Amino acid sequence: MWLVAILMVIVGSLLPGSSAPIRALSQLPVSDKLDHGMAYAVLAWLPAAHERRKAVVAAAIGAVAMGIVLEYLQLYSGWRDFEVGDMIADAAGAGCGLLAAVPVRSAPFFRKLQK
Repeated sequence: MWLVAILMVIVGSLLPGSSAPIRALSQLPVSDKLDHGMAYAVLAWLPAAHERRKAVVAAAIGAVAMGIVLEYLQLYSGWRDFEVGDMIADAAGAGCGLLAAVPVRSAPFFRKLQK
């Protein structure tokens, strides 16, 4: 599930702005920063809910690094905009995803999975 989420973020980040999915997303009455934050919250939450701490930290750092790389790829693609604000939203979303996983990690069912 986590790999599918990563693939969706990569594809969504690199689609041209004129593509149907990106046009549909831009029609939503929310900021694109919220879109970024939610996507990266999911990328951080999925492994944080059940993986060991080292893997969780690596996944979160990897998600933020991926967001930075994708922004630079958008810059050089010629059909998407580069925004530092998107990188900040990605990092904030990853942090929120980690925080949201804390209660899940302490649930008895998930504690058994971590062993």
